[in-house]
Amino acid sequence: MLLYILKRFVQSVLTLLVITTTVFLLLRLMPEEGYFGENYDKLDEVQKEAILTQMGLRDPLHIQLYKFYKNLLHGDLGRSIVFRPRARISRILKPKIPYSLYFGLAAEGLALLIGIPMGLFMTRYKGKFFDLFGTCYIVLINSIPAAVYYLFIQLYASAAFKLPMLFDEGNPASWVLPAVSLSLGGIAYYAMWMRRYMVDELNRDYVKLARAKGLSNTRIMWRHVMRNAFVPITQYIPMSILLTISGSIYVESLFSIPGMGGLLVTAIQRQDNTLVQALVLIFSSIGILGLFLGDVLMAICDPRIKLTRKAASR
Repeated sequence: MLLYILKRFVQSVLTLLVITTTVFLLLRLMPEEGYFGENYDKLDEVQKEAILTQMGLRDPLHIQLYKFYKNLLHGDLGRSIVFRPRARISRILKPKIPYSLYFGLAAEGLALLIGIPMGLFMTRYKGKFFDLFGTCYIVLINSIPAAVYYLFIQLYASAAFKLPMLFDEGNPASWVLPAVSLSLGGIAYYAMWMRRYMVDELNRDYVKLARAKGLSNTRIMWRHVMRNAFVPITQYIPMSILLTISGSIYVESLFSIPGMGGLLVTAIQRQDNTLVQALVLIFSSIGILGLFLGDVLMAICDPRIKLTRKAASR
């Protein structure tokens, strides 16, 4: 198992290096206005060149990349240029992380508590009302753009349940709709794959043997089928948790939540290149870390993953 985890770790590090370098190079192709803020039109060409030289943006590209990685290894994400001029990005993110953390954990908790049992009961009552209801829900969530049902929830659910439309830190009721909205996609995902994996398990020989021995369907479903079907889902859980913690870009913007997701939208709109670069790298790192932790959790839960070359490739 240690060899398998080490192999996945090396792959994750290499992937992160490729993404980091690509983001760095792409942002060097962005308009230079993003490095000046609101003073761009007030400066002449000589002043602009002096500022760009001072920032190191006139150095050879490999020198810029070296300095970027050097600062990154020291935990320096750079300074904001437009959003909060000259402020360290780490200080900008510090008060926003708790909001994304709360809504991410709340949404993931709802997704697991509702999605897994929904998939179980859809399999248990396959072809009946509950299965059809769950299938309709999954199809609607996956076919309708998230922005549409987010807006629908904000407009109509707030009126139906007397809940605030916008986030207010001092009002606990205003935390409900964003958390529920953020969990809808996860509920559909867990329900869909739980049902699929359980249906696949029900067709295996060990289930037929258990029935031939006289075991009840309920015992087979809970003690055997559900346990085996849950193993492949564990690979997705760490990534899902980390991505929801990092914040939903649209949900945080829609409900005016001062989290990390809404900050990315603001940074792009205001062309704050340094802040955009830092946020994209953070979100990319979170996604890669989630995949790595998912592989590790999969290796722990699934004893069929061996250390041989043939069995280690999935």
